[in-house]
This record gives sequence, structure tokens and C-alpha cells, in this order.
Amino acid sequence: MLFNSPVFLFGFLPLTALLCFVIRAKLGREASLGFLVLASLLFYGWWNPVYLPLLIGLAIFNFVMARAIMIERLKPRGGMATMLTTFGVTVDLASLAFFKYTDFLIGTSNAVLDTDFPLQHIVLPLAISFFTFQKIAYLVDARRGEVEPHSFLEYCFFVMFFPQLIAGPIVHHKEIFSQTKTTRGFAFDRMNVAIGLTIFFIGLFKKVVLADNVALVATPVFAEAANGGTIGFFEAWEGMLAYTFQLYFDFSGYSDMAIGAARIFGIKLPLNFHSPYQALNITDFWRRWHMTLSRFLRDYLYISLGGNRRGKVRRYLNLFITMALGGLWHGPAWTFMLWGAAHGLMLIVNHGWSALPIRRINTWWSRGFARALTFLCVALAWVLFRAADLDAATAIYRGLVAVPDLGDMGRLVEDLSWLAFWMGIVWFWPNTQQWLAMVRPAFNYKWADRKADPLLLPVDGTKFQRLALWRPSGRVAIAVGLMAAASFLSLQRVSEFLYFQF
Repeated sequence: MLFNSPVFLFGFLPLTALLCFVIRAKLGREASLGFLVLASLLFYGWWNPVYLPLLIGLAIFNFVMARAIMIERLKPRGGMATMLTTFGVTVDLASLAFFKYTDFLIGTSNAVLDTDFPLQHIVLPLAISFFTFQKIAYLVDARRGEVEPHSFLEYCFFVMFFPQLIAGPIVHHKEIFSQTKTTRGFAFDRMNVAIGLTIFFIGLFKKVVLADNVALVATPVFAEAANGGTIGFFEAWEGMLAYTFQLYFDFSGYSDMAIGAARIFGIKLPLNFHSPYQALNITDFWRRWHMTLSRFLRDYLYISLGGNRRGKVRRYLNLFITMALGGLWHGPAWTFMLWGAAHGLMLIVNHGWSALPIRRINTWWSRGFARALTFLCVALAWVLFRAADLDAATAIYRGLVAVPDLGDMGRLVEDLSWLAFWMGIVWFWPNTQQWLAMVRPAFNYKWADRKADPLLLPVDGTKFQRLALWRPSGRVAIAVGLMAAASFLSLQRVSEFLYFQF
């Protein structure tokens, strides 16, 4: 069930919210919590009920393993806690590897070793990449003694709650268990509903009005490259930049819709995006892009490899390995691994540059140059992320450096105007959490963060500041209503979110 499908927008979401509030009022918090777990199972099973046993089975397995780990770690020398953790994480990774990487490994073996093993064509269970990482973090933290007491029902809610189940954010247990026990949990609250619907409709607008329309430029270019066609200079730059904006608005829109849907029920999810194309360097980019994945890779892979505790060379190697594996997590293809490796190399260069004992320039033009350079590097790497294979990526890269037709200056002016428009939005328009900062829109963003996070367009302290901050009012209701109406009118063709394939 897609967030941008009519069955979700006009059926599942409003009906689930209504029933949840009624059950909460009549039967209490535990009953509404159980209802949301069942509704989440319906939401997941709508796609393919065959994989419901996998979702439920892995949830039960990890809960039992975590309980056993927490008991064992209290014994002398930790008992068998480490062994149980290793076993649990191995089972989780094995299930992910079987469904996601079997054909990739077979294909690689056939190509490199000249074997002839048949491909299995295993259908990838929806969201397995996301909920596997979620469960691994839960087991590791159980071994560390960092999991607070919770019931099985609260655990099921943590791993199955439908807004974050399919494509994130990759929620940490601390962010959920601290909210499931609140006195007013899951009760109707008109402010939560207003805030949640505002964030949800912003996300829907990003997806169906912005991302899906930019895709009309990107898709034909990459399709032509995949079919072996020659890509010209203008086509290559248009395709690369269009996909750069499409992916941003698609996944940012999904993340907003997830946060908004959860807020309707009084649950604050963590941020996943924070204007990543405003980053001043590639390290800053990964603090802003897919923030919950970056957190997982840092806390449970990079640090486990040794982090920066074993010297500079080992630190750079750990960065490279972490990003390459993070790329492979996105999909079973060498293009994804190369994309991750490219980001690993960029992080190494960035850290090396930062370590040089040189005088730093900190002016508006130097920050603008750094921001533009970072954006260009990210966009160039997105070609690997989007291309069907290495040949298609090579075709795009060749087009980027091809000799342009100087007789087509009108197209150049049009492309530059188009680029300026989209860059103006991602650089200067307040993002969702900045606009709603006064009502703490996400688990990890509040008014204090907003004050430390000034907009690039300096409106604070001016008469335009009110426009940059959300307040419940008739004008805001009209603005959100117009966004919702524009989104509904664009629902003739329902498209999947790009991150669903991961």
C-alpha cells in the first residue's frame, strides 16, 4: 500500500486514525497499541501477504533473542550474551542476504568464475533492508544493556508501526519506547492531527507534484543510456540534474509523509532529511541525507570496525568500507557499491583536506562555492546510483563531457533557468522542520535547533519571519489545503517511491 495511493489516502489512514482514537477512548492505551500493530500488519500484507510470516517470524525471533541476551549479560563475564548476539545478527543478515543478494552473488560467480549456476529470481520482501537494520541495532543494544524495559506489544509496535515500516526512517528503539508509555499516548489530539496532516501533505506535494514531474525529464535519458543510445551534452546534464532533484523530493517527501502520519497518532519519528543539498562538504551532506541510515552505519558498522581509534590510515579504510557496504545495502549491483565507494573516497578527501594546517576562508562566496562543489560531486555520484548498469553510467558520463552544440544557446539558457529555479528551492526555501519548528515536528528537532539552524535566506527578524514559521491559522490551513488539492489532482498515475526498491 503506497502512501500516495487513493486506498491509503482516502481509506486506510483516516479509518485507522478514527478507529485508533475510538479504541483509545473506550478501551485504553494497550488496546489502541494492539490495534495499530494489527493495522500495520494489514498495511504490510496489502502488498503481498506471503511475506507476513517473514516479518512476524523475524520479529518474534529477535525479541526472544534480545530477552535471552539481556538475561545472559547479567551473569559472570556476560555469560553467553556475546555468542547469542552474534547468532542473532547472523540470522538477520543471512535472511537479508538470501532474499536480496542471492542472484547478485550467483551472477557475479558466473561472470568471474565462468560458472553456470541458474538465477533464482527471488522476490525481494518489501522493507527487509530497513527492518533488518532496525532489529540488528536492537540486538546489539540489548548486549550493551541499553534497551529499556518494554512489553512484547511495545516491541511489535516498534518494529511494525506502518509509517516507518516500508522505507524508514530507520527508527531506534529509544525513540519509540520512550513514547509508547506516555499517559496520553495514541489519544486524539487536535494539534497532533493538525501538525501531522501538515507534514504529511507537504510530503505528498513533494512526491506527486515535484518529484514525479521532474522524473519526466530524468527517466527518458537514463532509459536511452540503458538501451545503448548515445547521450548528448545537454541530455546528460538534464538527466543527471533532474534525477538529483527527483530523488531528493521523492525520498524527502516519503520521509515527511512517514513523520506526518506517525504524528497524527502522537508519535514523533526522527528526521531523515535536513536540506542535504545545502551541505558545505561531503561529511556535512551525510549528516543531512538519510540521517537515520548514516546513524546506523556510524554506530553499528564504522565504530565496530574501529572508527577513528586506530590511526589515520585505519580510519580512512573504515570510512571506505562503511560507505561501500552502505552502497551495497541499497541494492544488489556493482553500481550501488561503486556509488558507496565514491562517497567513501570523497569522505577521505574531505577529512584529509580538513586536517591540512591551512588558513580557512569563511565568507559568503566561499561557502557558496563549497556548497555548489558539494552539490556537483553528489550529483555526479547519483549517475551510478540511477544507471541500470556500468555501461549506462558510462554513457551518461561521456555525455557530460561531450562537445555541446553551441548553436542551441536557447536550450542552454532554458536549462540554466530551470537549474536556478530548483536550486533556489533546495537552498533558500525553509524545509519542513524549519517551518514547523515551534511545534517540535520531529523527535530530534525543536525550536532550539531552529535557532541554531538559520535559513540561507535571511528572513529572521524581518516582516517575512512569520511566513517562515508554522502557526495554526486560517492562512496556513488554506495553504496546506491548496497543497493537498494540487497533490490530489496529480494522482492520476500512482508511482512507487524510489527507495521502495531497496
